[in-house]
Amino acid sequence: MSNFKSRLPAVLVSVLAVVGLDQWTKVLATANLKGEPVQYYLNDWFKLTYALNDGAFLSLGSDLGPILRPILLTAFPTILLGGLVWFIFREKNLNKWQVVSLALIVGGGFSNIIDRIIYGKVVDMMQIDIDPIPPTGIFNIADVAIMVGMFMMLPFAFRKDPEKKDLVTGVEMEDSAKA
Repeated sequence: MSNFKSRLPAVLVSVLAVVGLDQWTKVLATANLKGEPVQYYLNDWFKLTYALNDGAFLSLGSDLGPILRPILLTAFPTILLGGLVWFIFREKNLNKWQVVSLALIVGGGFSNIIDRIIYGKVVDMMQIDIDPIPPTGIFNIADVAIMVGMFMMLPFAFRKDPEKKDLVTGVEMEDSAKA
């Protein structure tokens, strides 16, 4: 229970901040960008435009049928996010950065699922286009939160704990200081 009590504030603040900011910017985008020409900022490398995405990242899955799309883009991610929330509170070896990064992923995923449930599509509005790099897809705050959470997890993904067992062989790994 201590993991739950100690992690709940960080998870709630992160998830509610992401969902609140994302949903607010989607309302603003719908009110101010829908039907309007693209707006350019910062020497034209940042664009605001209104787009509805009925697929996933970069519109992947938008051509799925009316049965598969809700299953693969709403139901399955909802189950995965529920599992991730369970993991956040049950895993003993998460530090504060890992908890926050996973909560950002949950918040972003949940906010996009809210769109899918209510509207059947996700509102996107931002794009980055810096020559000579190809432009990004059109994205939203939830997508940014997911990516920030993933990048925050990277240092932890490649770090080995020498006092743990190798997951493949089950053999206790040696500490390099002992050798």
